Amino acid sequence: MDIKDLIVRRFVELCNERNMKINELANVSGVTPSTAYSMMDKSRRDISIRTIKKFCDGLEITLGEFFSTDDFDSLEQEII
Repeated sequence: MDIKDLIVRRFVELCNERNMKINELANVSGVTPSTAYSMMDKSRRDISIRTIKKFCDGLEITLGEFFSTDDFDSLEQEII
């Protein structure tokens, strides 16, 4: 699994915990729904750190809390 897939999976997990849809997350985060859906679309995976930060703000968590998981800690180095 690559970093973008893991980021999307983490947001889906957090939304599920809060019984929230991605569209709702976009609205409370000040992000357009189209931006949220382009991030979720596996063929596009358009993800920026700014969007991640806005989503974290909408979820009322810090970036540290978002990335503080075993999955992120165990990602292998990506060499291109």
